[in-house]
Amino acid sequence: MLNKILILSVTVGNGHMRAAEAIKKAAGNLYPEIEVSILDTFRYASPFLEKVILGTYMEILKMSPVIYGYLYRQAEKGQPLSGRGKLEFNRILNLLVAPRLVKYIKDFQPEVIVCTHPFPVGIMSYMKKKGIFKGPVFATITDFTIHSFWIFPGVDYYLIGAEQLQPECAAFGIKPDNARATGIPIDPAFERRYDKKEVRKKLGLNPELPAILITGGGLGMGHLESTVKELGESIGDCQLMVVAGTNASLRDRLLNIAPDLSCAVKIYGYVNNIHELMAAADLLIGKPGGLSCAEAMAIGLPVFIIDPLPGQEERNAQFLAGAGAGVRVDERNMAGQVKAYLTDSGRLGLMTRAAAALGKPKSARNAVLIMEKAVAGVSSLTR
Repeated sequence: MLNKILILSVTVGNGHMRAAEAIKKAAGNLYPEIEVSILDTFRYASPFLEKVILGTYMEILKMSPVIYGYLYRQAEKGQPLSGRGKLEFNRILNLLVAPRLVKYIKDFQPEVIVCTHPFPVGIMSYMKKKGIFKGPVFATITDFTIHSFWIFPGVDYYLIGAEQLQPECAAFGIKPDNARATGIPIDPAFERRYDKKEVRKKLGLNPELPAILITGGGLGMGHLESTVKELGESIGDCQLMVVAGTNASLRDRLLNIAPDLSCAVKIYGYVNNIHELMAAADLLIGKPGGLSCAEAMAIGLPVFIIDPLPGQEERNAQFLAGAGAGVRVDERNMAGQVKAYLTDSGRLGLMTRAAAALGKPKSARNAVLIMEKAVAGVSSLTR
């Protein structure tokens, strides 16, 4: 069995850390005595670097998402952020981050290291090359696409969101045995089966009325307020659950408008029971973050995609729409489109089945089991 896992992540939004927490929880369920450490790589090794890089990243997303999308697409094609540029960026990261991280690894002595963000993948590639860590290294890709920024020599296994991504992996030279379609790791709570009506009762909802879940991700991004207002004023016999995430000002605004809407509305801030909210819903309206999409698929919940950020969210939207599990919604006629699906059980049923077919509720558990097998195969190299 496994004894020690080190998970390296970065706090950008919520998805990368949520994937790390899911792996930790699944490992604890499988092996109660296991030690799992999650390290916020930049925060631990270089708070200055965290402030500079992640601060810049978030500002670009907020102020100039088109620029971010351009850079993302260029990097997909082997331009500025891949090739030599990627290697130079990784060299700078190693200079600033590696020294403290090396000490942590030597003190903790993990058998396996898992990266749920691409930045530490590059750092671990360097450490494998230098012989600092000899055990298996896993890169857990947290979107339904394969981007060049995740690809480094020295990675033993890539954990990917779906079998359909194998051709993308092959295009980067990753062998099929080294790309495992475990699914994006999600909380083991998604492994359970839920009775929709019972969950609705538990949440204080009407068990007989259709329910729509509206989210803006952990940061409450996107046009949530206008979406809630439009649906709440015109959707008819329905009930809304709205998750504002950590965006307190958005939550306050939503609480102010909710009493004036024509349907029942429940407003939430950051939640720890998203699995229950998804289980209670008939459809999800929100941004296509990788973790949110993976969670929805695990529940068999169709996704109505709004306001995807240029870059990986666009790729997630394309993946879900191509599989029939999601649909891009025109925000100018959202209420009409949503109502059309809710009143057409056959159409919504097709999307629900397509979502369930993609779902991998045991993704985190399966990821840990693969790690155990990998460690057993290289046990003589882990000390």
